[in-house]
Amino acid sequence: MSIQAGQPAPQFTLVSSELKTVSLADFKGKKVILHFFPMAFTSVCTTQLCTVRDHFGFYEGINAQVLGISVDSPFTLAKFKEENNYQFPLLSDFNKEVSGAYGALYDEFVLGLKGVSKRAAFVIDEEQNIIYAEVLESAGDLPNFEAIEALLK
Repeated sequence: MSIQAGQPAPQFTLVSSELKTVSLADFKGKKVILHFFPMAFTSVCTTQLCTVRDHFGFYEGINAQVLGISVDSPFTLAKFKEENNYQFPLLSDFNKEVSGAYGALYDEFVLGLKGVSKRAAFVIDEEQNIIYAEVLESAGDLPNFEAIEALLK
């Protein structure tokens, strides 16, 4: 099931790399950019999140909250965040519920790994409706950052 622009964003509460619970509802009133990624410490995932990191001033300037989500444990995500100096929360969808709700879950990933988040980007508006949805079938592809930033401007 794919999520499209115009739909209400599926609500969720996940544990962050700081071992705190973070809910989508916490950010009502600001735009939220969700970046789903397959696995911490893989090269394309790092590129995806580092692109966000290096443009972070843009997101701060428009009062937008960025959240990274993968099925890695909070402990793995904490190390990944620390090593790359990400300024935004990384959330553990260890139970795969949120990736599934957003239609961003591989049945089978590389090496026979099942239930891994697809690379995907969603932009959620102040009322918690989806205004941009991009789910990539190939884990080697990156989200269209230009389209996301153009939409947010």
